[in-house]
Amino acid sequence: MMIQILIIDDERLARNELKKLLKEFPELEVAEAANFQEGVQLINDTRPQLIFLDIQLDGKKTGFDLLAEIEFTPKVIFCTAFDDYAIKAFEHNALDYVLKPIDPKRLEEAVKKFIVQRHAEEESSKKNLLTEDDQVFVKDGEKCWFVTLSDVRLFESAGNYAKVYFGDNKPLILKSLNALEERLDEKTFFRANRKHIINLRWVKNIEPFFNGGLMVSLKGGEEIEVSRRQAVKFKDMMSL
Repeated sequence: MMIQILIIDDERLARNELKKLLKEFPELEVAEAANFQEGVQLINDTRPQLIFLDIQLDGKKTGFDLLAEIEFTPKVIFCTAFDDYAIKAFEHNALDYVLKPIDPKRLEEAVKKFIVQRHAEEESSKKNLLTEDDQVFVKDGEKCWFVTLSDVRLFESAGNYAKVYFGDNKPLILKSLNALEERLDEKTFFRANRKHIINLRWVKNIEPFFNGGLMVSLKGGEEIEVSRRQAVKFKDMMSL
């Protein structure tokens, strides 16, 4: 399976050099962003597994500003000419910190570190995958429930929390949507957009929507937009 990579750097020559070096890794599918706003948009739209991020972007904007702006946080390798931001980078959970001009062997070390970590996380995720038949404990304040996941029709992002829809209940749990997505069986639970994961068993109706997306109506009454990018995946999953 191809690994989605995004290079974010406002210097074209730096992007070209990094793309050239990354050709040594055929499993990487590389895209690029030339400025801060384009980087934010591409991360939120395409959800790459790894980004190579410069520190200085668009004058006063920095890579740290970008990480504070995005809703989905991939693994990050900082690529920069400045060596005095390393501590701050690792405070932002950077996977690695590579100095420019980039040494090919140093880059290889960083990429291999990512690949090894990714494989380990995938194996761990498979072992802990939750299916629709599993029962989970949900606590919100003083209220507690044991909920079978087949009864959960929707998860909705609320910052670092997620709202869980089952029956007439909508408790908040301290889990991000990204963390939930990694644990849930994608055959049943589908990431419709940045804010919602829907239970496919609860889909009542599907209609075309704006700009190539879809509008899904759930049996509980909620209407959820499937983004244009996710609509392609949705159609593939639901077709014969």
